Amino acid sequence: MDNKLSHNPHRRYNPLNGEWVLVSPHRTQRPWQGQEEENSPNIIPEYDASCYLCPGNSRAGGKTNTQYQHTHVFTNDFAALLPDILEMDDLEEGLLKATAIRGTSEVICFSPRHDLSLPEMNTSEIERVVQVWMDRTRQLGKEYLWVQVFENKGSIMGCSNPHPHGQIWAGDALPNEPLKEDQQQLKYYQENRSVLLQDYLDQELKSSERIIIENEHWVTLVPYWAVWPFETMLLPRRHFSRLSDVTPAEKQSLASIVKQHLTRYDNLFNISFPYTMGWHGAPFGNESHDHWQLHAHFYPPLLRSAKVKKFMVGYEMLSEAQRDITAEQAAERLRQVPTEHYKNVKKK
Repeated sequence: MDNKLSHNPHRRYNPLNGEWVLVSPHRTQRPWQGQEEENSPNIIPEYDASCYLCPGNSRAGGKTNTQYQHTHVFTNDFAALLPDILEMDDLEEGLLKATAIRGTSEVICFSPRHDLSLPEMNTSEIERVVQVWMDRTRQLGKEYLWVQVFENKGSIMGCSNPHPHGQIWAGDALPNEPLKEDQQQLKYYQENRSVLLQDYLDQELKSSERIIIENEHWVTLVPYWAVWPFETMLLPRRHFSRLSDVTPAEKQSLASIVKQHLTRYDNLFNISFPYTMGWHGAPFGNESHDHWQLHAHFYPPLLRSAKVKKFMVGYEMLSEAQRDITAEQAAERLRQVPTEHYKNVKKK
């Protein structure tokens, strides 16, 4: 990286959404006197009788979970989107607009174990999670335009239940973030006759300074335009547009790289590392989506330690996103952490 970028304030462009981020590397020297988060306890039971996601327990909505043995999916009892809605006409009165949306919301319990997050599961168990991502994306895509697979991990990310789980929301409208990515990728494809994220990955692999992990089918990296301090992206080497297109060999290596990547996250500060992650793939429907490349975003909130959070306030809310450590510094720190999970090291 140009040495000037590592010392001077500058802006970086994100071609995937058309937005800029302000980078202020000199600010890493400033003292911190703001809020510090409490660490979650490391000791979590394998089963919690009060948990509404554990096998056999009653859920908050009154239904009872099955005695599931592996990854388990059910419709959210308090779904944000509903398949059946009351008749509602579109509203358009000057600047006031509203329109109905149909959809569904599902919960994925990654494991029957209350105490196993994804990096603590073995690769075959993570493969089951990947298979659910693939199957539910394919199935829901038959009915809905957009299928969003995501996970909020940790109370700092608003996750109210520590039982490791993710969600899938599907709806018949294209939300704001994937809409921006769709428009930007299409524009690039029309101008260059090539796929934006494939060209970007090729460029990153040549420099390697933001690459974290590579295997036969997948790559994890810190995007050049990352907003969050340890934000990362997971990309396939092959061009394809949806989770439902993942091959058996790619599924196995995806499970492997997810485990390695999230273990590095946990080992960064020796905690169960919080984040929001989600998959972005092509919308469903009859239109061509040759411009799309499947990818996953990881947005962790922690800044300089397990207790100091990055806040998106002030300038970020009123002007544009801002970060202190550079993407290159973040990638180097993630590359340097041990690859064996810190909990396993403590047991030895």
